[in-house]
Amino acid sequence: MMKVRWAAWKALAPEVQAGIVAEAASLLREPEREGMTALFSMLGHKGDLLLLHFRRSFEELNDIELALTRLRLADFLEPSTSYLSVVELGLYESSVKLFATLAGRGVEPDSPEWQQEVEALLAMQSKAMAPRLWPQIPNSRFVCFYPMDRKRGEVRNWYTTPIRDRGRMMHQHGISGRKYAGEVKQIISGSIGFDDWEWGVDLFADDPLVFKRLVYEMRFDEGSAIYARFGPFYVGRRFPCSALSGFLSGRLASPPASPGEAHPQ
Repeated sequence: MMKVRWAAWKALAPEVQAGIVAEAASLLREPEREGMTALFSMLGHKGDLLLLHFRRSFEELNDIELALTRLRLADFLEPSTSYLSVVELGLYESSVKLFATLAGRGVEPDSPEWQQEVEALLAMQSKAMAPRLWPQIPNSRFVCFYPMDRKRGEVRNWYTTPIRDRGRMMHQHGISGRKYAGEVKQIISGSIGFDDWEWGVDLFADDPLVFKRLVYEMRFDEGSAIYARFGPFYVGRRFPCSALSGFLSGRLASPPASPGEAHPQ
């Protein structure tokens, strides 16, 4: 997330602005076309520009970050925050089944045979779920991002709760989310060891009001109501890199409002 140094930007001559925008668009155009980079105009004052990058490796992610710093546009952008994480699969249900099977066969936990079976399960699931592990950025008009943790200590501790109970709660959580299939695309990423929170949640939708309905409803799930801690929320409106000049001049085109549509404040 970046803040634009508006005063310095507006002080530039139009032809200089145009050259800077053309350079930035040239860098971003190809990864945007491949669904690997997206630009969003942020709502509120936590930032102005949200840059979202999906890559196959940390090296590739670092490469695009460094490439952005070399742009002349970088002189007019000030980082406000960032988030680093990896897309991951929730395997509670399949893990519980595997652990029960291994225990029934008398296989000792963490033994070589146990580890071999677990690694085989992970390999099979990774192959079957490749589209979910390596997604493209959904082509939706809005994004909502927020980080979250599971509670540790005090009275409740997610990490001392038996895996069967955690799996049951995550299953319940998933049922709530599936009610919004077709309206919201959700991508969960893990950030333990990479950032200040444990998970990052990206929600993509054409109607931003659905973010409120979904998050509100899911907070009543047992897993969220008792164990979840939510971080700050960031909402952005997507625009193509071809509209970067319009963003920087405060003239992003908007679709017409539908009759009876709510008026956000």
